[in-house]
Amino acid sequence: MENNVKKVMLLGVLLIGFILSAQNRNLDNYRQPDQRGINVFEPQKDTLTTFESLKVRTGGSFALQFQALDNENASGTLKEIGSNFNLATANLDFDVALYDGVNMHLRTYLSSRHHNEPYVKGGYFQVDKLDFIQKGFLEDFMKHVTIKIGHMETNYGDAHFRRSDNAQAIYNPFIGNLIMDSFTTEVGAEVYYNTGNGFFGMLGFTNGKLNQSVEESDGTTGGAVFLAKLGYDKQIEEDLRVRLTGSVYNTGYSQNVYLYAADRAGSRYYDVLQDVTATSDNFRSGRFNPAYGNKITAVMINPFVKYGGLEVFGTIELTSGRSLAETDRRNTEQFAGEAIYRFGSNENIYIGGRYNTVSSELASGDDVTIDRFQLGAGWFMTKNVLLKAEYVNQEYSDYPTGDLLEGASFDGLMLEAVISF
Repeated sequence: MENNVKKVMLLGVLLIGFILSAQNRNLDNYRQPDQRGINVFEPQKDTLTTFESLKVRTGGSFALQFQALDNENASGTLKEIGSNFNLATANLDFDVALYDGVNMHLRTYLSSRHHNEPYVKGGYFQVDKLDFIQKGFLEDFMKHVTIKIGHMETNYGDAHFRRSDNAQAIYNPFIGNLIMDSFTTEVGAEVYYNTGNGFFGMLGFTNGKLNQSVEESDGTTGGAVFLAKLGYDKQIEEDLRVRLTGSVYNTGYSQNVYLYAADRAGSRYYDVLQDVTATSDNFRSGRFNPAYGNKITAVMINPFVKYGGLEVFGTIELTSGRSLAETDRRNTEQFAGEAIYRFGSNENIYIGGRYNTVSSELASGDDVTIDRFQLGAGWFMTKNVLLKAEYVNQEYSDYPTGDLLEGASFDGLMLEAVISF
């Protein structure tokens, strides 16, 4: 009975949202959730306004994969896997124009690999004008400034703008995210300044906590994270766009570092590295978390060039960190490069490849390496519907004798269908 009530309430909210937004679904300074949102990064800054009154835009995403992967390790102790469909995932999005220059975003995971019940991913306020204080308040300053406040996905690096966020997979030309997948949702604020000639910067702070709580640990309720990004992004000429950014994520102290372990939606590669005796799902299978514990400094550099239909995107990530129990910092490096060629009507077809490698010193002192190669293709049937195919090969090197990942690898084909609106 309780589940039926929840379903009826959810349906009612959806119907109300569709009715309110039926005439015009566009919002100011907003990343479209369909093909138009590809290669869009930070919040767009536009001095024009279309605000007339409160507007609710209800949207969603759905994704389903067919997995045909093989796996192995040195000891032969991995769970056997075959070919079949994965769990279908779904998102529900509310984007609301609250006032002229003030928008709200809220995302809920309706279905994800790790949770069998809906839960809120996060949300934020985006402020592009301060007219709610007084008409024209700091107008010249706010022409260059955007403020985001909430329990939200942090803007560390550019790779997170191209990753799959549970069912929102339309921005990702491949099916899997990076091996070391930097993603976390924390309570904080970010302030952006755009010069208008291609250069921009961001400063932010968060409380460094994924799960919010007032309980004390080590005599404190938490810590703080400092975020910063500097970049240049400009359409040099009609066919040439150049972007280069550098980001930093630093904790002086945090009860736990979630930067590489906060994605509760889970990996796209199901059960590929699962111990045959395991009783619980390794829902982040195929990813790597350096498990620094309490202290981390992470730097990511991302070059992006698009010339005609060809786009090249790179990731250079250098990290170091430790737990309170460790005396010395450990280092982890990640490098990734991808090339995509988009062609056809409105670039609705693409092919591409990505190479991704991670080298890390584990807490045990072992130096390990993980390498992945992905070859992908996609077809936008409409701007809201994408079909993807991918061949993936991932190999683990230098893990100690007896470790589950000693000599481990997986490879094979993946298909994914994505709807986003």
